Amino acid sequence: MIYVNEENLEFHLSNGQISYIFRVMESTDIMEQLYFGEAVDVYPTYDFLVEREVKPGNNLLEGSGTTSLEQIKQEFPVYGTTDFRYSAVEVEYPTGDSISHFAFQKYEIKQGKEKVNGLPTTTGDPEEVEVLTVFLKDRYSGLVLELSYGIYRNFPVITRQSKITNYDEQSMRLERFLSMNLDMPNEDYEWLHLSGAWAREMQLSRDKIITGVQHVSSTRGATGHMHNPMIAVCTPETTEFSGKVYGFNLIYSGNFLAQIELDTYDIARIQLGINPFQFSWELAPKESFLSPEAVMVFSSDGLNKMSQSFHDFYREHLIAKQWQTEARPVLINNWEATYFDFNEEKILEIAEKASSLGIDLFVLDDGWFGTRDTDNGSLGNWVEDKRKLPKGIAGLAKKITALGMKFGLWFEPEMISKDTPLYKKHSDWLIGNPAKNISHGRNQYVLDFSRPEVVEAIFEQMAAVLRDAPISYVKWDMNRYISEAYSNQLPAQRQGEVFHRYILGVYELYEKLREAFPNLLIESCAGGGGRFDAGLLYYAPQAWLSDDTDAIERLKIQYGASLGYPLSAIGSHVSVVPNHQVGRLTSLETRGNVAMFGTFGYELDITQYDEADSDKIRKQVEQFKAHQSLIHKGDFYRLKSPFESNEIAWMVVSKDRKEALVGWYQVLSRPNPSYQRLLLQGLASNCAYRIDGSDQVRKGRDLMNIGLLLADNQLKKLGEQKQTIEKADFSSLLFYLQEVKED
Repeated sequence: MIYVNEENLEFHLSNGQISYIFRVMESTDIMEQLYFGEAVDVYPTYDFLVEREVKPGNNLLEGSGTTSLEQIKQEFPVYGTTDFRYSAVEVEYPTGDSISHFAFQKYEIKQGKEKVNGLPTTTGDPEEVEVLTVFLKDRYSGLVLELSYGIYRNFPVITRQSKITNYDEQSMRLERFLSMNLDMPNEDYEWLHLSGAWAREMQLSRDKIITGVQHVSSTRGATGHMHNPMIAVCTPETTEFSGKVYGFNLIYSGNFLAQIELDTYDIARIQLGINPFQFSWELAPKESFLSPEAVMVFSSDGLNKMSQSFHDFYREHLIAKQWQTEARPVLINNWEATYFDFNEEKILEIAEKASSLGIDLFVLDDGWFGTRDTDNGSLGNWVEDKRKLPKGIAGLAKKITALGMKFGLWFEPEMISKDTPLYKKHSDWLIGNPAKNISHGRNQYVLDFSRPEVVEAIFEQMAAVLRDAPISYVKWDMNRYISEAYSNQLPAQRQGEVFHRYILGVYELYEKLREAFPNLLIESCAGGGGRFDAGLLYYAPQAWLSDDTDAIERLKIQYGASLGYPLSAIGSHVSVVPNHQVGRLTSLETRGNVAMFGTFGYELDITQYDEADSDKIRKQVEQFKAHQSLIHKGDFYRLKSPFESNEIAWMVVSKDRKEALVGWYQVLSRPNPSYQRLLLQGLASNCAYRIDGSDQVRKGRDLMNIGLLLADNQLKKLGEQKQTIEKADFSSLLFYLQEVKED
């Protein structure tokens, strides 16, 4: 899949779906970008893609009029030396300047892709992926830059990662080091990004790319509720199912930058990586620095195809193999049922009812440790509260597992409260300068996970609980950002390393837990979607998407998240009404029909439900389990957008196209509405599908071109489906389609 022209030093990565082409420039030996997109033929040379004209500007070589780097598309540019756009790498030398020239040195090709130490990355067997690494040597120092490109046989994906090593005798300071740079000719592009805030994450925005710089980023120590490290670039005419799309996602959970710079020559420079703001890294002799991995996806069939590529790629090459195949448990979490006010008797009452309804896993949320009756203390004191749980976690867990259920537990391992023994012994383990003000968030403070001894101490506390009880699931929460980044361990010149070292410490704790408890299912959470990113999917195959559990708000949140993340990663539950975030009343059916397209679970006090509603829950659980493999492994299609319509629709189609599950949702009811048809996608044209087990059988081509009719046929009392639109706000319908073998 990697073709190299040794004479001209041209590189072409292609798998029949996409092509990525670059070359070594003449005279300067700088890497020049030529093309990324739909697969093209392999040619003897790609000099026809080289663009050179004499234009006003500074030129790198004396006497040359065609070596102005601000007019040349590059692979990994530096600032200055004739390029005035933002760079991908910036080094401060011992002399105080930042003038670099990274020239081609050599390349190597490897079959297969293994995980690297310390960072989450995609992986693949030798028959699945090839990796090209290009080595660039700085002409002014002993710095060596390695640019790695992974291409997978079955995906329209290129992975990018960069590494820099100091072979000099003096230390250098890294001020900017991104994961990828892509210079592309503009085609009047628009860009899509996911923004929001707590309880309204993943709001989809689509804007025209204008001349200048536009970016989304985080400076909070986590990827954040406000922006997600996934963006897409598309042509104006692009829809869900047609048009060119380029998707970019960073496998990282800390401060990030996703930036597009459109220059005056109509070249869009797209960059992704660690946010350079408040970042620096001292690179001592013989030391290396590795960037997070970036994933680039191309689709010529619209946004939905881009999303499906991300979904499949992450399921197969990022998420741990165990959780690619093993069914996720349907869970019930006690948080919205009890908050901090519970005891063993109340928990067992909920668990017994849950067991009778077919729920697989009981999760005990916040409040089980220390003396935590409110959110103002006990974090970092991971010892069970015997007032609430006389037999401890082990005693409770054994009673719940005796009911035939699994048991799960909530932790917030990165935080500390001042009323704990840990703080009294190690007050210097907080992030923040003790000589200056250190702010609190939710009455808590951040532990300095840049220090290995802090990570080890928290691991030992958690491991003691996990070893003592039959615990199969952990909900890992994180409820505040880092505001005063300072480590009491690091010297002054290394304080710019705190944010990145912190997230490496988070990854290290995940690694230690996975190694010690290989069958433990971890669900990540950060006040909901405050750290919903591909980096954590490597360690935790599912993430709590938002603390907003309202079904109607969740339509936007889950729709937005599906742009880059698979349904199997989206934590989605049925919660109590009136909803605790917005006060809305929605039916149990609609709440279930929304949560169905995620990991599925409950956050309510089911002991308060009568037999009729309990039976509805039992049937929802049965329905999800019947369709879980389809939902978590099938192809997801977005049919109607909540950002554009009062009606929302999506569906999942199995890989063999023999079955599908369709969700349709109405926000507000309308008087005397017009007839509606819902056009489906992804079905086999010649396949006959039975709808909801009824006598109604339709061909795939009909369902995609005519659609499902969302109204009764009152003439014969025989609707095309048994379901029709309920005349009420916040209503919904599910349709299950299954192949019928024709005679």
